Amino acid sequence: MRSGAQRLAAWLGPLLFLPCLLFPQAGPAAIDPAGMTVEARFAPPAGFAREPAAADSFAAFLRRLPLKAHGESVRLYDGRIKAAAGVYAAVVDLPIGRRDLHQCADAVMRLRAEFLFAQRRFDEIRFRFANGFSAEYSRWRRGGRIAVSGRSARWTAGGEPGDGRRSFWRYLETVFAYAGTASLARELAPASAGVPDPGDIFIQPGHPGHAVIVVDAAVDRASGRRVFLLAQSYMPAQEIQILENPSDPRLSPWYSAAFGDVLVTPEWTF
Repeated sequence: MRSGAQRLAAWLGPLLFLPCLLFPQAGPAAIDPAGMTVEARFAPPAGFAREPAAADSFAAFLRRLPLKAHGESVRLYDGRIKAAAGVYAAVVDLPIGRRDLHQCADAVMRLRAEFLFAQRRFDEIRFRFANGFSAEYSRWRRGGRIAVSGRSARWTAGGEPGDGRRSFWRYLETVFAYAGTASLARELAPASAGVPDPGDIFIQPGHPGHAVIVVDAAVDRASGRRVFLLAQSYMPAQEIQILENPSDPRLSPWYSAAFGDVLVTPEWTF
């Protein structure tokens, strides 16, 4: 899917424009209620297998995302419960803060940032605000802070240097407040073919727009068919969730790469 010049142009996966691939349906999917990660909870459909991923890769990180107990509900930032019917199959066990900030594009940026933070690849954590301002975590951890006035942003001094979790989360919430689907879409490169990989993004920029991220994929080597799992946050700010597949309950929560020109998710159509 991504080779040479067609690989990532930025830090995430490519923006996907997938052609119509006419494959027969995959077999039924299995869910292990005792599994506490994406990989352990959701076995690939019958006849499919996950492709190997390096232990330090973004794909492996996404597959290892921790999940809340099977049947747990998504919580909004203010503690309210989001109804589960037909929307999500599992809840990612990551805190989201108490402000209405951790929405769709924010969750995508957060997952990439968490991956890089865990590997201490601090210089690669950077995002652009809607106004084009580059918010670099490497500068933040040296004590820089960001002052925003109207549509302008600038770096200021005086912050406490360091890379503790509390400061990192303040950095992320600053990004969440001033970036979104429109700015994120400008940082992504389009995919060249319809083969979704972990880390790839489906995104529709706008006010509002929406973004979901591929967190796992599997392939049937005999036929070449491919399936994938999607995760999202939404509005208002809420925990990350593994999405159901409303178009194919038998395959759900996996999605077939042969979905055609339109991808239907529970709360957005791309």
